[in-house]
Amino acid sequence: MIVDLRIYTARPGQLENFVALYRDHAWPIQQKYLGRCLGWYTTIEGHLNQVVHLWAYDSQADREDRRAKMATDPEWRAYLKRSAEAGYLIAQENRFLRPTGFFQGE
Repeated sequence: MIVDLRIYTARPGQLENFVALYRDHAWPIQQKYLGRCLGWYTTIEGHLNQVVHLWAYDSQADREDRRAKMATDPEWRAYLKRSAEAGYLIAQENRFLRPTGFFQGE
């Protein structure tokens, strides 16, 4: 298993708008293609105005396959366009994590 840790930073005052846009337009699509969301959070201390979400995959190849299929969905492309036009985000990053030898996750 690998985990894709994604951190999105919104412009100050725009976090709620980004979350609403994501909830209404991206969440259903990602559930369809990506499936295994381990958590979807907003920060309350530290670096503010951030969304953190984690997605589990069987392997890097599984992740690439799922995301490639999602990328061809017209609804996903429409969401990406809406998100870009809204301009709520100022940064995006992701990290790939794997369980340690003593922890295997799910």
